[in-house]
Formats: sequence, C-alpha cells, structure tokens
Amino acid sequence: MRICCSLLLLGWSAIAAEPADALWTARYVVTMDGGRVIEDGAVAVRGERIVAVGPRTEVEARFRPRLRVRRPDAAILPGLINTHTHAAMSLLRGIADDRRLQDWLENYIFPTESRHVSPDFVLWGTRLACLEMLLSGTTTFADMYYFEEQVAEAVKGAGMRGVLGQTVIRFPVADAKTPADALARARRFLDRYRNDPLIVPAVAPHALYTNSAADLRAARALADEFDAPLLIHLSETAQENEDSRAAHGKSPVRVLESLGLLAGRTLAAHGVWLDDADIAVLARRNVGVAHCPSSNMKLASGVAPVPKLLAAGIAVGLGTDGPAGSNNDFNMFEEMDLAAKLQKVTRLDPEVLPAKVILEMATLGGARALGMDHGIGSLAQGKLADFIAVRLDAAHAVPLYDIHSQIVYALKGSDVNDVVIHGRWIVRDRRALTLDAAAILRQARQYADRIRQGLPRIPPFE
Repeated sequence: MRICCSLLLLGWSAIAAEPADALWTARYVVTMDGGRVIEDGAVAVRGERIVAVGPRTEVEARFRPRLRVRRPDAAILPGLINTHTHAAMSLLRGIADDRRLQDWLENYIFPTESRHVSPDFVLWGTRLACLEMLLSGTTTFADMYYFEEQVAEAVKGAGMRGVLGQTVIRFPVADAKTPADALARARRFLDRYRNDPLIVPAVAPHALYTNSAADLRAARALADEFDAPLLIHLSETAQENEDSRAAHGKSPVRVLESLGLLAGRTLAAHGVWLDDADIAVLARRNVGVAHCPSSNMKLASGVAPVPKLLAAGIAVGLGTDGPAGSNNDFNMFEEMDLAAKLQKVTRLDPEVLPAKVILEMATLGGARALGMDHGIGSLAQGKLADFIAVRLDAAHAVPLYDIHSQIVYALKGSDVNDVVIHGRWIVRDRRALTLDAAAILRQARQYADRIRQGLPRIPPFE
C-alpha cells in the first residue's frame, strides 16, 4: 500500500509540474538581481520569458521542460549589453590606427565611407559585427550609423536585440545628402520598427559639433513623437569642450540642455570631459551614459569620471565603440577588464569600481542606460530570456574563488559557450546557429580587397 501511494504521489507530481520550453542548469547562476548568485542553479524559460530562477533542485521539481540543458562547468549570467557601437564599421577594422580622432575621421574614415558605404556594405558589415558579438556574449547593442534599416535586417536575422539609431549629420553622407533627408529616413525607420520585439528604433544626431541647433531640436522632437531614444556623442575630447566654450560660452552638456535635447530618453556616448555641473545636469535629466574605455584609451581622449557618474545616480553602461580606429573589436569582456583597471590606475585606488560594479555596468547598468531594464539586464521571473553560459573549465578560469572577479578579470569572450536571446537558442557550443559564418567572412574579405585599393597612403610616423 505504501509503495502504491508513493507511485501515485510521483505520478501526481509529474502531472502537476508546470510546463517549460527549456530548463538550463549550471554551476553558478549570476542573476544581477539584487546581487544574488546561486550555486547549482537553474533558469526555466517559457516562450520569450524567464519563468523561474533558483536552486536547481527547486526549479527541476517545479517544471516539466521540453528541453534540458546542463552546463555543470559554466556560469549562466545575463547577456552582455554593448551601449555604443558603429557595427558596420567592422569592415573598416584597423584602418589608419594610431591617429588623432579628427585626423582619423577627416582624412581616412570619412573619405573611405564616401567611396564604399552602401546598403550592402552596411548589411554585411553588421552581420560580421553580430557574429563577433554573439560569439563573445553580447545579446543587445546600441548602434549609430547609416542605412540603419540594413542594420535592423542583419540584427533580426542574427536573432539579436538592437537599439538602432539612424544618424543625422550636417554634411552629405552615404544615405542622406542633407539633415532633412536624414530626419526623413529616421522617421520612416521609427515608424517601421516601432513595435518590433527585437529592434528599438532611435534617432542619432552625431554630436553637437556636427549638427546645427535646428537639426538637434528636430531630432529631439522626432524622438519624442515616437517615444524613442536619442543617441548622441557627448564630451568625448578636450577639443570638443574647448570649441564649445569658445563658440557658445558653455560646455557641450549645457548647450544641449539649453536646446532641450536632454529633455527626453537620451543616451550619451563617452562623457569623458564632464565637470561636476555637467554631471548634475545629466543626473537631473536621467541621461544614460555609454562608457567606452578602449576607445577613450586608444584615441587618448581621456578618462571618463565613471565613479562620479555612478555616485550621482546616473545609469552607466559599457560600450566598445566602432571597430576602426577607436577600437578594433566588440569584446565586452575586454571592456569590463579595462573599465575597472583604467579607473584604478588613474585614481591610484585599487578599491574603486570593484568587479561586481563593473559586471553590473555590462548588464543591468547598460539596460538602465538604454531605458530597457524592465525587460533585460538581470535574470528574474518575468524578464526576457536573454542570457549566456560561460565556461569555467579553461586553464585561466581555475581555480575560482569569486565568480564576479573571475568574470571581469579572468574570463574571455571565447569562453562563451551558449547564447539565448528572447528565449531562442542563438549560439550553441560556440557555434552561431542563426548566421552563416563562412559566407560572412568571405564577404568581409572581398570588401577588404576593394577598400584596400582605394585607401590613402598612410604616412609613416617620424
């Protein structure tokens, strides 16, 4: 009788268990939800959302999944969020390195873009960027470039999530001869993707120094009309700040505030040359900041006051910037490592920006900066199922005493084994399931052959 009752109870338990599409288990689940780390943890997914996060035994007892994925030598954590890129510039990787920003832009990048940037260039360049980002654990990225509808096509084809900004700039570019043309393109782009599950369309006036006041106001009005983010470069270099003070008598931040540009959803990239008054403005206006340590270091732009930004309550994410001149890859693990060490060495303080804070900047902080933390950035019931599994069994990952420290200072993008976005398995065992890697690399090499022939001669350094 006791045996029969036990069998009945087991049968009832199986019947009563909740259905799930997938149940992932791992050595650690790093939730970024209140700092919780679960050893021998699990994540259950139904559709595009997480339905449970907790100890493996509890989650397994509660759910009956169609698919079980066991990763005993890995950590599951939220997908990384790259808050500032120019993805299609992957096809310009390594052009005219070791130059000053204005020299690099005006004498190499802008001329090369004028000759080669087309819808096809942007499509394949973004596919190359998506392949690189996916294989190193990025699930969401913010982009500013041209032909942004081609960027969106590549992003959706990859199964990624993107905050994609149509660029507005005062001089003729590949997809718009005038700022009015660019704003019209932005309007069409916003209308087309306003309800897309993966694409958040945005307006991206390049910077204060490359746009008129009227065009900046028009970009703000358009973003507000669609309740869309506005993406802009801000206070990246000392020269930018000096020019602003000479022309307007105030910093770029205070010029933009006077134009009303910061009175809405805004993400500012770089923010290197911010004083305390600027920081107070950004905090009051709830402006998110994309911190790009590799770019700021490579271009010798300076060191952003990240601790002050965080202390002021500003949402700060990490960004790689574009992979040409300012940074040559999309590796967010590298950005985490550099973001921590750059602040420590310049402030002569090894305790500033500890690993847990840095990992938050790469996940939940980036989501907050983009205004998307309600859906992504942490692992919690009801949030979108965007997460990665990172292997912990390589030589550089052993031994392990502190998981946050290990992720930021020891692990590499190449340790990412699996990527799930919107509940869909996108990378499995280091192989992208949604992209044809061989075709992408073949197209990238063909573009490189064409671009190389038209490059201006790069004079040697004396």
